[in-house]
Order: sequence, then structure tokens, then C-alpha cells
Amino acid sequence: MTYAAADRLRYLFIDFNAFFAGVEQHDDPSIMGRPVIVTPLQSEHTMAIAASYEARPYGIKRGTSVSEARELCADVVIRPARHDRYVQMHKVLMAEIERHLPCDKVYSVDEAAFCLSPSEGKAPAAMATARRVMDGIRTNVGPALRASIGLAQTRLLAKLAAESKKPDGFTALEPADLPGKLVDMDLRDIPGVGAGVAARLAKSGVENFMQLWTMSPKQARAIWASVQGERFWYALHGFEVDEPETKKSMIGHSRVLTRGYEAPDTARIVARALLLKAASRLRHYGLYARSLSLTIRVRPEGLWEGAISFPPSQDSYGFLDALHELWDRFLAEYAPEELPLRLGGVTTYLYGLVKEGDGAVRQGDLFAAPALRELSEKRARLWAAIDAINADPTRKFARLAGADRERTHGPTSKRHIMLARQHGLDLNYLGAKIAFSRVPEEVEFLY
Repeated sequence: MTYAAADRLRYLFIDFNAFFAGVEQHDDPSIMGRPVIVTPLQSEHTMAIAASYEARPYGIKRGTSVSEARELCADVVIRPARHDRYVQMHKVLMAEIERHLPCDKVYSVDEAAFCLSPSEGKAPAAMATARRVMDGIRTNVGPALRASIGLAQTRLLAKLAAESKKPDGFTALEPADLPGKLVDMDLRDIPGVGAGVAARLAKSGVENFMQLWTMSPKQARAIWASVQGERFWYALHGFEVDEPETKKSMIGHSRVLTRGYEAPDTARIVARALLLKAASRLRHYGLYARSLSLTIRVRPEGLWEGAISFPPSQDSYGFLDALHELWDRFLAEYAPEELPLRLGGVTTYLYGLVKEGDGAVRQGDLFAAPALRELSEKRARLWAAIDAINADPTRKFARLAGADRERTHGPTSKRHIMLARQHGLDLNYLGAKIAFSRVPEEVEFLY
């Protein structure tokens, strides 16, 4: 494995600060400059997933409950998350930045790396470009979208530079600045050093940045227990490293349960809805699943996890059968001291993903009875048709057996086919949500 040493600034890394809250302030100028928190859903019994910088002096941060936020600041603005809107604004921002620089890699809805040209390889020219980027965002998008920018030889170093000065910071790390400008950095603040790696580093006697810096590439590979450790070492030391493409390994959804959905019967309906959303995404990507996992959080501190495997499938009915088997297993195995059960959250994942034509799909067919295989394929086609109708609400369709349709009115009016058991389920943004490691496609919000 050979890495080339970068001798100039190559990347501009942008990190949008308090992005969800910033979008809410952008869309509603009346709350600009006010403390804002964004919650996963409209409820008084939830917590902040984002807090504006104006909220932080009051002690309000990610994880603060709504009730505590109100106690800390009576003026706090509380908005439920609008994940589809955040994706839209992400695309607007990326288009604006690409007027100045080519995009190298999008890491999440609020983080991306862009390529600097050789003429921008020194700090003065790179900083001038960074300021043009921020001026363009303020002028052409809006002043509420605050960001920090880092400039360095590698993507990792550029991200560290962006992290070092928030909000609205500009930091350049030139080759001559290493490692001096990073010696005070906490290991836990470095991307790639998660809890597991941090524990292994500590076990090896690495407890500060300079000890991390002076280890060898082979030591890093051993501690990370993979080639990723060696890649990390080289990127940290300013060597150009190709980042491997990530492969989709699972598709799923989770939901914190509010009052009204905490009982096992109502929580099961939520779990069904989450699974149906995941199955629609699975078919959208042309994938088949071979396993289903179910995680149930029991209030106040209980947890149950189970999984089940099956031949490769796209059939939502088959997935629901597997879910019910796992749910019944949970009820039989989980014996709390106090009844009735109060559930705090549910998570469903489809995994063991394979594509059409993959050997695993054909092998799964061999072990399935012909009648069952034909039924599963027929039901998968039915669900694919439902997906198409739900993704294109202007189409006319006939009532389908076993399904119900719902019409909502207003500017976002659409028809939606769902199982009758799910009708009236009041869960905003039941489907795709923004994860830290990916930006959902807009089509995912249609399912």
C-alpha cells in the first residue's frame, strides 16, 4: 500500500453549525437570533436533537428535554424536525459552494469536502476562497446557515481544522503546522476515534495526541484491527488517502414512543409502519433482504433484541410475518417485575442485503418451495406497484385488496396506500431520517 505525501492545501472542508436549527431560522426569519431547539417529533415528552447557538448559553444542548429547555429559557422556540426540508437545503448549499469549488465528497447533510486547485494551495489564497464561499452562502442562500471551514492537505485534517473554531470559523492547517497546532486536541474529538478505538488506544498506552502522532502505521493498523487504522495514520500525517466507497449494509427505521404508543399493542403498530417504510426503500434500491432485526426499549431501563433470517425477499407481507414472530417472542421472553409494560422505543432493520442476480438470491430460491417462492414474488410485485403509486400521488388507481387509501388536503395533498391497520397512525416523519453518515435521497421521503 503506497500513499503520496501532500505538499499543499488540497481540501476545503465545510461543517454547517447547528444545521437543523439554522434551517428553521432560515425558513422563519422571526426566530433569527432566538434560542431554537429541534425535536424528533411534535411532543412535550421528547428531547432536542439540535440546538441553535443562541440556546447554548442557557445550558440547552442536544439531548436536553423539552421540559428542561423551557425551564432554562422561557423564550426557547421548539420546532419538530423536517428531514426532507433539511435535505432540500443541503442541495441548495452544495450547489452554491460548487459555484466556487468542485465537490470531492459529501459526508452528511451538514458536512462535505471540496477540492482546492494548485493555485489555492497556500493559506492566503485558500482563505480567500473560503471567504468567497461563505459570502456566497450569506448572499445567495441566507445568513442563518452558519458554517465553519477547514483547509488542509487531507480530508481528515481539513475536518479537524473546521472543528477547531466554531461557529463561523476559518482555519488553515499547512504542512508546517503539523503536529504543533493539534497537540491539545482530545482524542475523542478526532473522527475515526470512536469509543471502541479510544479504549484500545488507552489499553496500548496512547492517551494524548502526541502519543497518537508518534505511533507507527503498523501499530495503528493493529489497534484498529483493520487497514482503516493505517489509512487513518497516513491521513493524519498529511498523506493523500483514497477513501473506500461505503456499501449499504442495512435499511431500517427507529422511533421513540410517546404517550399513546407505549403499550405493546400500539407499539407493534408503530413497528409495522417502520418496517413497511424500510421495505419500500429496499425495493427502491433494487435490494433483497435476508434478515430482520427488532430492538425494543422498555421503560425505564429494559432492552430486548431479536433477529430472524429468511430466503432473500422484497415481500412486505413476509417481513411483517417475521416481525410478528419476533414480537411474540419478545412478549414470551420479557418478564418485567411490574406490569403493564411501557415501551420507550422500537427499531427495525432489514439486513443481509443482496442485489438481483446475486448468487445469494439464486441460492435462496433453491431452498424455497416453488409455491412459496411464487407467492413471495407475486406479493413483492404488488408492493412494488403500491410503492409506485405512493411515490407518484397524481396517478389514478383502484382500491387494492387488503389496503386502504387516505387523502390529505392542502398544498401537499396526495393519495397514499397503506394497510388498513396503519390508517390514522399519527407519527410525523415516520419514514426516512437524516443519519450522520449519509444524506437520504428525496425519493425516500415519499415512502
